[in-house]
Formats: sequence, C-alpha cells, structure tokens
Amino acid sequence: MKTIVSGIQPTGAINIGTYLGSIKNFVALQQAHPDHHFFLFIADTHALTVPQDPVKLRQAIKELAAMYVACGINLKQTSLFVQSAVSAHQEMDVLLQSFAYMGELERMTQYKDKALKQTSGIRASLFTYPVLMAGDILLYDAEFVPVGDDQKQHLELTRTIAERVNHQFPDFFNVPKPLIPELTARIMSLQNPDQKMSKSDPNVKSKILLTDDAAIIKKRIRSAVTDSEGTIRYDANSKKGLSNLIRIYAALENRTISDIVKRYETSDYQTFKADLGDLVASHLEPIQARYHSLLKSQELIDILNDGQAGAEALAIKKVQRFKKKLGLGLNR
Repeated sequence: MKTIVSGIQPTGAINIGTYLGSIKNFVALQQAHPDHHFFLFIADTHALTVPQDPVKLRQAIKELAAMYVACGINLKQTSLFVQSAVSAHQEMDVLLQSFAYMGELERMTQYKDKALKQTSGIRASLFTYPVLMAGDILLYDAEFVPVGDDQKQHLELTRTIAERVNHQFPDFFNVPKPLIPELTARIMSLQNPDQKMSKSDPNVKSKILLTDDAAIIKKRIRSAVTDSEGTIRYDANSKKGLSNLIRIYAALENRTISDIVKRYETSDYQTFKADLGDLVASHLEPIQARYHSLLKSQELIDILNDGQAGAEALAIKKVQRFKKKLGLGLNR
C-alpha cells in the first residue's frame, strides 16, 4: 500500500496560512494521488513539548479534527486519528532514540530558535521532538510527507534515521520524500511580511483564523501591510506585503500569480483588498458551517475511532517487526 503521512499540532485555532500551506494542499494531494492512502493525525503528543492545559488541549484536538473534515478531506482515502490514541507512535519514538545522535538533534533549527527564547525549563521532549516525528512517518512506510519550509530539516533527519536503520536491517523502512507546495509554502504575517503567519502571534491583526467571521476577515485584509507604490505587481523582495496577499488570492482561486496580477494590473490596492476580503470570507463560509455541525456530533467521534483502527492495524505490526529485528523480547 502506498502511503502519505501528515499531522498538525492542536495548539490553537488554524490560520489561513496553515490552511493554504497544509490542509487545502492535503485535499489537492488526495485528488492527485488516488492510489495512496493518507494517514492524517492530530499530533497531540508533540504539543507536550510546552506546558498545556489538559481541558483546553482536549478541546483543541476535537476542533482540529472537525476542521480537517470540514475542509473536505476524502475520508474513504484517509485514516484520521489522534496520535496519542495509537500507542505505537510512542513505542516507535523510544526505539528510534537509539538511532538518532545528540549532535543531529542539537543542529535542529527549531530547537535552537526556541531554546534561545526559553533559556530555562526547556523540556527534553522539545529536544527529541524530531525523533517522535520520524516515528510518526516511518510507522506507515510513507512514500511522501507534505512539509512546509520549517519542517524540511526534520524530514531530512527522518530520512537519515531510516537509512541508518536500513544499513543494519536492509529495506526495513521506506525512505520518505518531501512534498513542498511552491505557491503556499509560506504565507506571511499580514502585519510583518518578513515573518510567517503564526497562530501564536499575539498581534491579532497579523492573521486570519478559519473561524473568523466575514467582518473580521475583511477588516484584517484591509489593514494588511503593503507599500506606498500603489501598483499591483508581484515582487517578493521589494513588495513583500502585497505579494503575500497575491499568493493568498492565487491559492484560493487555484490560479497562477500572473493571472491575478493581470486581472488587477489597472486597479488600486483598495479594490484589490476588498475583493480579496470577499473571496476569503466566501471561501471559508461553507467550511465554517460544516465545522460547527461536526464539533459536537457523534459523527466526528466515529470518524476518529475508524481512523484509529485503520492506523493501529498497520502501526502495531510495524513496531512488533522492529522489536523482533532489534532482538527485544522473547521468541514465542
């Protein structure tokens, strides 16, 4: 079975950058790869690298799962589940710790960046986060992994670990390849286009959440930072703010950047922003309706239970085979 694996942490409401760069792309990937089965998980164990309120975390897990479904994933082609519900993820993490080196983990950019911001109380799980991620992927012998620019380094470590295991146990793991969307790999902050749009950004004007109402969406687009030139053209270096908005427009309409620029080449920023605000609001309206209907439904629980069963069927066998290769336990 050909597989593709992806996951998102349940650490807050999803913004449009994550939607365009990950979830919407995931739906498109399903259409482009009808012969692949997708393992899509809510990465709640990864969320424990920082302190979490248990009540809020459980609610965030449910909200994220509901949003995945609302955004149109093909459930016949997908095992959607909560990471911690499949214990094989934690088992594989422990086993792979012996195939990752300290120096490799110390070089991880995300770890170094977060360690600089948090000089004390850094959890060991933050340091070993990439090994758990490797286990998430290798459990299902993923052929492809959709990743953003900020996760490419972690996937490279996953490939290194897989090759290291395969050197000792030939062809045990499939070595996964990255899938990086060119257009929407990085949607930037609406207020600081030098930074990626982030759900953790304290500036509410910097992002659009998938649950924001139409009035808020249009207001955020209107107040988005652009420039004083007044000409609508794409230049990711000198017109970062406007280029970011053009990328959002193009991604939502599944059009090229040049198509959008040509359409608005004689327009002003006010007209362009107004149209983009209308587009974002209308695009999210049916997603929001489906999301709210799922949030408190038995349907969502059934979907997650079915996904867990599908994931466990494959993951448990992989862990058992790995333990046997490593010489753990007794032959029975």
